[in-house]
Amino acid sequence: MAAPIDLELKKVEIQRVAILICSHLFSSVLTCSHLFSVFNSSYAFSELQVKMIDTQQKVKLADLQIDQLTRVQKHAKLTHAEITTLPDNTRLYEGVGRMFILQSKEEINNQLMDKQKTADEKIKELEQKKVYLERSVKEAEDNIREMLLSRRAH
Repeated sequence: MAAPIDLELKKVEIQRVAILICSHLFSSVLTCSHLFSVFNSSYAFSELQVKMIDTQQKVKLADLQIDQLTRVQKHAKLTHAEITTLPDNTRLYEGVGRMFILQSKEEINNQLMDKQKTADEKIKELEQKKVYLERSVKEAEDNIREMLLSRRAH
C-alpha cells in the first residue's frame, strides 16, 4: 500500500495537470469544475478500494492468528491431560531451545494452564477485532456500491 504522503503528492500532481488541461483546452469554468469533481470522486473511490482490501487482509490475518492460537491451546490441553495421569514423583523435563530443564510436575502444569489461559484471552481479543474489521469491510463495500450507483445515475 502506498504511503499517505505519496498519495497526496500524486493527487496534487494530477490536480496540476487537470488545471493545465483546463486552462489550455477549455474556456468554460463549468467544464473545469466537472473535471475536478470526476477526479475527486475517482480518488475517493480508489481510496475506498484500498481501505477495503487492507481491511480484508487484516481479517485474514486475524483468522490465521486465531487458528494458530487454537492449536497452541489444544496442544497445551492435551499435554496437561497426559501429565495429570503420571505419578507425582515422575521426572519431567521442559524443552528450552536445544536443552531440557528438569521441572516439577506442578510447575509444568502451571505453565500449561497459563499458556491455555493466555491463548484463550488472545483469541477473544482477536475475535472482537475481527468483528470490527468485518463491519468495516461491509461499510466500505456499501460506500463503494453507493458511489457506483451515483455515478450511473449521473
